[in-house]
Amino acid sequence: MTSVGLGLLLGVVLAADTAVVADRPDGGSWPFELAVGLILVVLALLRGRGRVPAAAAGLAVGLAADVVADVARLPSQPGAAATLGLLVLGAAAVRVATARQAALVAVGGAAVLVAGRAGVRHEYILPLAFLGLLAWGGGLGVGVWLRFVDARHQLAVDAARRDERLELARELHDVVAHHVAGIVVQAQAARLVAARRPETLEPALAGIESAGTDALGAMRRVVGLLRDTGDAGGVTHGQEELAGLVARFSDAGPAVRLRLPDDGQACWPPEVASTVYRVVQEALSNVVLHAPEAAEVTVIVENGPSGVTVEVVDDGPAAPSAPSWFGRVGGYGLVGMRERVEALGGRLRAGPGPAGGWVVRAEVPARAGGAG
Repeated sequence: MTSVGLGLLLGVVLAADTAVVADRPDGGSWPFELAVGLILVVLALLRGRGRVPAAAAGLAVGLAADVVADVARLPSQPGAAATLGLLVLGAAAVRVATARQAALVAVGGAAVLVAGRAGVRHEYILPLAFLGLLAWGGGLGVGVWLRFVDARHQLAVDAARRDERLELARELHDVVAHHVAGIVVQAQAARLVAARRPETLEPALAGIESAGTDALGAMRRVVGLLRDTGDAGGVTHGQEELAGLVARFSDAGPAVRLRLPDDGQACWPPEVASTVYRVVQEALSNVVLHAPEAAEVTVIVENGPSGVTVEVVDDGPAAPSAPSWFGRVGGYGLVGMRERVEALGGRLRAGPGPAGGWVVRAEVPARAGGAG
């Protein structure tokens, strides 16, 4: 939508600029005005990911237009539409460029705007040059501000991911300790009974092997996660805690319908049970924050052949479109949730539901290894 609005603005300015030039006594230069403006407007709209090269191309076109206008005694360049296109290109480039690239873009734009006024051979050259520099500075200022907003957003996202990784690593650490403790107990039991009942040795070794495999799987999930050794132990949440969470939410918010699997959670590793709890907790928190008009929320937890599926659906009205760091789509809680689910090899999706409201759906493998 922003691109469409920008395109309409640039198109209107280009049409008005061309009409003004054509209406002058020396209006025969309007095709040149239109061509330069159109090139820079198209570059501004198609800047995409190559923002710095697009800005460089725009400055080159602007400089060439300056030279042609001066040699051919045409009205000074860049015109209103071309200048606006340059401002968009400059702001977009400064938003993503390195410090050196941003400095070159800033100097190049100032040179183009000042040089273009050299064709104005009367006393207005200095005021026009000053206004051009002022506009260019404003455009670069917008780019710097957007760069700051992007950096602040990225810092917040990184902090949310780091916090969730620490929490997940803490819980997985306790899971590994649980598996290792089981291995130790089974090994001790095998030593005690092996001499008197040799037939029990094989099942005991099989149990130790299984527990060791589970421990290795949990440890693979820890790879890539950072953990402070001074952190306290985590807590594993079961279905009783999940039901309690939903009941507390229903007491203070909209009614919640909870559907749990009939076969319970016997097949869930502790880290999966904890992740299911965290997903439901964060999704319900988002309902309070972003859908206060919701009348009902449905929480469905199902066991499947490949893992556990969690779905939280509310019937709140659709939220207005907003930047991702403000809207429900990209809140930092969802960033943390996605980090947790993907660390276990699963995936998480959040977005508007087909019948309105909002849907958060997580698919967590019950025994799949995480990334890394």
